[in-house]
Amino acid sequence: MVESAASAIHGAEWTIKELFVYPNEFIYWSIQIVMYPLMTGLVAGAFVLSSLYHVFKQEDLKDIAKFSLIFSFALLFAAPMPLMFHLQQPQRGIQVFFTPHFTSAISAFGIVFFTYYIIVACEIWFVYREFAVKQMKALEGKEGFGNSLLRAIYRVFSLGVHDISEQALHRDHKAVTILAGIGIPVACFLHGYAGFIFGSVKANALWMTPLMPVIFIMSAIVSGIALCILTYIIIMEWQKYRAKSARRAWGMSAEEIGGAEIDVIRKTSKYLVGFMIAAITLELLDLVFRGYTSLKSWDILRSVIYGKDFVNIFILQYTLGNLVPFLMLVIPGLTVRRTAVATMLVLLGVFMMRYNVVIGGQAFSLTFAGYMHYHLPIIPHSIDTYKEGLFGALTIAVMPFVLFYWINKALPTLRYK
Repeated sequence: MVESAASAIHGAEWTIKELFVYPNEFIYWSIQIVMYPLMTGLVAGAFVLSSLYHVFKQEDLKDIAKFSLIFSFALLFAAPMPLMFHLQQPQRGIQVFFTPHFTSAISAFGIVFFTYYIIVACEIWFVYREFAVKQMKALEGKEGFGNSLLRAIYRVFSLGVHDISEQALHRDHKAVTILAGIGIPVACFLHGYAGFIFGSVKANALWMTPLMPVIFIMSAIVSGIALCILTYIIIMEWQKYRAKSARRAWGMSAEEIGGAEIDVIRKTSKYLVGFMIAAITLELLDLVFRGYTSLKSWDILRSVIYGKDFVNIFILQYTLGNLVPFLMLVIPGLTVRRTAVATMLVLLGVFMMRYNVVIGGQAFSLTFAGYMHYHLPIIPHSIDTYKEGLFGALTIAVMPFVLFYWINKALPTLRYK
């Protein structure tokens, strides 16, 4: 009877207690709360990469900028889903978006989310309006359900604005620049507020720091750029492989497709390295500051950081997720394969940073004399162990790629489909 009652408590199934822990203490925020700041960070990072071309006129990033803009839009839909998975009453989550309250951090998310969604949607419309109008005219008179469906999609997308004169396109380009400029601080605020929520929890010694929002923003940009580079490499190399292995003419030869352009990759990697330096500096500064101030909770924090979570923090996050990819990216003669491996390690490092903040922040008891260990549910045997387990996290991770795949069918984000 006691065991069944304990299993009904949210968090009891994946929490193991050690030493002196309060009876009502569990790891309530599990893998979905790790995925939430990770997904919102990818949104912000992908948009910042897109803005490097639209705002700062980095012409070398033209192709990957359009790709990252659409990718940011696809990621945007998946960003709030971890919260929906985590809520015990997910049907109430929609109230955040329809009952704005400026004194609530989570309500502010609804306001910023809708604002950012509108900005990205409008920017995509201005970027791809010319393409939609041309495709709509090209499909006129063509028979077939697929052509009719695409023509209807392009007609709706164009919103009745079919003017593609030089003056109209110039206005579109100007609007994109303005929207991208406005979108950068909004995107940063969208993710910075997640760090604000953690940093404002006074009861938790690991989270309470004013640097938390800034650390989250910097690591968000790193993760978004890394994921865009990695996805760009996979798509372009896959297209090249398909062209080589196709038994019939594929429309373009492998030489014409060319795969991932190393110049684009090297240019983008320079920005990735720059933001990595900023992110790592802030994280180390926060760690040194905690040790220097040595507050009352430092003893238990030190035992977690340098003891219980040593492998997660110093091996997986800082060494494999930061130092190794940093060296791989700065060593001369950067190649496509080396960049792909480096970006995967960067994503591992950002994920571990989120994991160590969320899970590590709950690893010690408020008694300051006990610990709690988190065991990720692998095989689900209930709705909770699915949502808060490995398969729930994988579901969230796959969502934006599925959506991106279908958007790319109508709006090709790279030069070749």
